[in-house]
Amino acid sequence: MTELKIKRIYQEPHPEDGFRILVDRLWPRGVSKEKAGVDLWCKDIAPSTQARKEFGHMAERFDEFTEHYRAELDAQPEVVHEFREVLRKHAVVTLLFAAKNEQANHALVLLDYLLSS
Repeated sequence: MTELKIKRIYQEPHPEDGFRILVDRLWPRGVSKEKAGVDLWCKDIAPSTQARKEFGHMAERFDEFTEHYRAELDAQPEVVHEFREVLRKHAVVTLLFAAKNEQANHALVLLDYLLSS
């Protein structure tokens, strides 16, 4: 079973992060690809541009965003399946995200989705 973690991409990479996957649709500002330590960038698993803009990283919209993003994931089973196949190949995987809010972001939704389905 793969151990899943999440972490802001702005934090230093550490060996205990295992396989590092960026789960943002856009490359994070101010982060060089060399320093990021990203093993894989999965744009397709990220929320749609529309969902991201409607959410606007506003905590009061997080519940609505969560429902929308989970519905997007449900609607693309092939993308989720391929993502799970990548996860199965690694003992530890860290999902990387750029959002400032560590309590209300898409990586948390994705982590919960992966663990609950």
